[in-house]
Amino acid sequence: MSVTAALILVVVALCAASASAFIIPKPVKTRILAFRGAASEIAADAEMFSEEHGDTPSLPPVPATAKRLFLVRHGEVINPGGDKPVYYGALDVPLSSLGEDEAQAAAKYLDRFDLQHVAASPLTRAIYGAREILHLQEYKTKSDLVVYEGFKELDRGDWCGLTFEEIGADMMRRFDDCDESVTPANGESFPSLKDRVLTARNELLSITDFGNASAVVSHLQVTRSMLSDALEVPTNKMSGLKVATASVTCIDYDISSGSQTIHFQSYKPSVGLQQARDMAN
Repeated sequence: MSVTAALILVVVALCAASASAFIIPKPVKTRILAFRGAASEIAADAEMFSEEHGDTPSLPPVPATAKRLFLVRHGEVINPGGDKPVYYGALDVPLSSLGEDEAQAAAKYLDRFDLQHVAASPLTRAIYGAREILHLQEYKTKSDLVVYEGFKELDRGDWCGLTFEEIGADMMRRFDDCDESVTPANGESFPSLKDRVLTARNELLSITDFGNASAVVSHLQVTRSMLSDALEVPTNKMSGLKVATASVTCIDYDISSGSQTIHFQSYKPSVGLQQARDMAN
């Protein structure tokens, strides 16, 4: 190679390096697990942070262009069917004593963060958990509890009070698959639920400042609605997403790029509580 050719190559390389310094990377949507279509695989992957593993997820600061939401599910409830678990959906069923302990453990975990707002479903099992969080945040926030009707649990309508067997396996399969022709009378479908949940989520994000975090205490299907949106899991597959009682899921919403970053899913602090009975919902 001649000296002239070598010099030309050096100049080209220097120009390329200089230009690369001004390239702005494109935003990337980050997920903690890749959707592969099988509900059982989704549930298995979601165990990366759990009570039994005793892991504590680490979190980076909230980016200046993002807003963070902690999605908290309420604790164990007293199933109205007793030893014969029935679906209760949006019925206002109470927490068990274990469920209250679980809610307190979740609130204690969140105490390490400064929360701008604490929101909740209007159902008492969610209100309890939200008030526990607010109690520990009283010196950090001047915000009152914000209640959104849109965060209410899925309304099972006339299926409330029925067992899985009484509803029928085929009916439940079709319902989970978003066949709206089998929506129970006086109830709602998963697509209808998800629409109102995401509207409420956006309202909470709108009052949360950039670089800040808020929390919402809600329900299994409500959390699945927000989580499936972040994961781009189809609505007819979201029933396979693992969300344990009183668990915490953390998602960053970058408003400038529209990306959603899931830092962890269904995390339960390990505080020595017994296993919750998470039955028909």
